Amino acid sequence: MLLNARAVAILLAVCIATITTAFLSLTEGVSQMALLVAFMLAFGSSYLLTFITLEFFIFREINRIYEVLNKLREQEYAFTDEGAGPSSNPLKRINQEIYSYASDKQREIEELKRMAAFRREFLADVSHELKTPIFAAQGYIYTLLDGAVKDKTVRTKFLKKAAKSLDGLDLLVQDLLTLSQLEIGQIKMHYVYFDLIRIIRDVCDQVEGKAEKKEIVLRFDANMPEQLWVWADKQRIHQVIMNLISNAIKYSKEESEEPSWVEIKVEEGRHRVKVSVSDNGRGIPQEHLNRIFERFYRVEKSRSKGSGGTGLGLAIVKHILEAHKSRVEVKSVVGEGSTFSFKLKKKKEVAAKPAEKQELIKKDE
Repeated sequence: MLLNARAVAILLAVCIATITTAFLSLTEGVSQMALLVAFMLAFGSSYLLTFITLEFFIFREINRIYEVLNKLREQEYAFTDEGAGPSSNPLKRINQEIYSYASDKQREIEELKRMAAFRREFLADVSHELKTPIFAAQGYIYTLLDGAVKDKTVRTKFLKKAAKSLDGLDLLVQDLLTLSQLEIGQIKMHYVYFDLIRIIRDVCDQVEGKAEKKEIVLRFDANMPEQLWVWADKQRIHQVIMNLISNAIKYSKEESEEPSWVEIKVEEGRHRVKVSVSDNGRGIPQEHLNRIFERFYRVEKSRSKGSGGTGLGLAIVKHILEAHKSRVEVKSVVGEGSTFSFKLKKKKEVAAKPAEKQELIKKDE
């Protein structure tokens, strides 16, 4: 026999009304009409109370629990947003616990799917990036083995090209190791006081030759101070600035009528220092801005090899700045250029004793 809230309520209401009427019939002077009215009132009130209690507090929640369990069995998790707030109904609380469990499972499954897709994409990208220098070096070496080694001029030329390809392979592997160590927290930031302006000028001196070859003017903002001390990892911030300036040079306009330039700007705030690297290069389309800090992501696939690099520079920049409790921001307009900026803590924010500060400054110098 299939029981539901309505059937159970009717049975209980009939029993309660019958017992109530039977007791009233034992009282002298009670008319048949009064007994009938008492029966109807007892039946109606008992039915409504029992039906509402069973339907809304028991049967409905039990049915929801069965629905949830069935969906869990079928691995359907789209229902998890139906969970409500805390309830005094124990069955509803059980249902909410199941909702919570299912929601956690859904998040785990989505994260596993995302990580699986990321691994597939990463393996494909690594294979693609490794293939180019390996095949190039193989080609030069096999050419030499096939007889070209006897020609001294060809031999030297091909060995230099093979060495250059292997250098690119070594750089790619080193960047991959650095990025992986940053992501899992193996590389710790070694905070010291250092002059940020000096680091910026050192980087510009290193890339000056590349800029001159592409006829790019490296310039500093007119309001940039002569000296500005910050609290950060000196080596890693040097790497960040080097990557940002190198990228600005790399993706500058080619064969443009107007002169190409890269400008470095430093703004001193109350508690932080903002560093900006701007250029008047090709710019980045808006649809790519959210992905340029991913591993191996390149805006222009067809020009990725010609422009050089490992495709990991901006990803490394992102993780280094996140380790400094900062983040890199980018603004770009296609055809007008891009601006990358980040912030660092100023010297006065460090809560250290004066003697310790002097020791750190001397050590850095």
